Amino acid sequence: MELGFAAFGDANWDPETGRRISEAQAIRNVVESAVLADQVGLDWFGIGEHHTPEFPASAGAPILAAIAAQTTRIKLSTAVNVLSTDDPVRVYEQYSTVDAISNGRVELIPGRGSSIESFPLFGYDLRDYDTLFAEKLELLLEINQNERVVWKGKTRPDLNGEYVPPRAEHGPIPIWLGVGGNPGSVLRAAKLGLPMATGVLGGSAIRSAGIATLYRRAAEELGNTPQQTLLTVGSPGFLMKDGKKARDFWWPHWHQFMSVVGQQRGFLPPTRESYDRDTGPQGGMLVGSPEEIVERILLMHEHWGQDRSFIHADMGAVPQKEVLKAIELYGTVVRPAVQAELGTTTIDERLGRTPQPIRAAA
Repeated sequence: MELGFAAFGDANWDPETGRRISEAQAIRNVVESAVLADQVGLDWFGIGEHHTPEFPASAGAPILAAIAAQTTRIKLSTAVNVLSTDDPVRVYEQYSTVDAISNGRVELIPGRGSSIESFPLFGYDLRDYDTLFAEKLELLLEINQNERVVWKGKTRPDLNGEYVPPRAEHGPIPIWLGVGGNPGSVLRAAKLGLPMATGVLGGSAIRSAGIATLYRRAAEELGNTPQQTLLTVGSPGFLMKDGKKARDFWWPHWHQFMSVVGQQRGFLPPTRESYDRDTGPQGGMLVGSPEEIVERILLMHEHWGQDRSFIHADMGAVPQKEVLKAIELYGTVVRPAVQAELGTTTIDERLGRTPQPIRAAA
């Protein structure tokens, strides 16, 4: 089992002080968090793409490049990148560049995205939501597999065998499909032969685990390989040594985060009652003591069978020093305990991949 950490680059209003950090500092915080995640032994770090003042990490590639230059082993990923409003050629070029800097540690999780602010920003029509994603995902997969691509579509100019550089040095970049839980999206992952990444954002930790069963059954019927049938599950999460203190501390920040998102998307923020339920022993939010989080991950694994779990803590202006403490606990306490139960084999090891050594300059 692999464990990881994801970040938005949060620059929300602090619910206690009423202040915000700068957007630039939010980006620097992401880099600092990822470097620590590498140091404490976490397997994976992801960055979510948004285009708002509260979440200014709009360009994942340069942020991951900065992280790559300061880390040695942790996998670096998008979580997710909003492919519908990006260009697949540019996406591949940017992340294959980061792959070179990191010596083959990059992954991609393209998704349709639950936020839509990038559509007007880049001049796309929401009525083309499904077409944009389907065509651009098709093209990204083609570019990832082939140096030269002949492609025709409605959403961007045709390709007629042009070369797309730089090519990822160790073969195609691992691409997972980001899925929000829609059965059609789950089946799309299986039909395309892609590993799937999804989230449990609240409610029960196990109630929606049926999508994992649907995914694996479809993949089996299609004859997909183990490399094509992997599952990552992410959840909002926060840790302190004392579980009650962690839940009490994180509550105003979670409420702030959900209030902002609710205003943008048209829903009410959670109540403390629902928060306590969602962070309880059967809840889908990984908030509490390290021991409680270990139990929750093991419970989820029993039903989801995930290959990787990650938490997302930088929501609602959580002070960076507290985010760093949570990362340290997650890497030094939770990860060893989970692996003691489920094994230490990484995804690369299970699939027979060998980490590439750093090459000396010629």
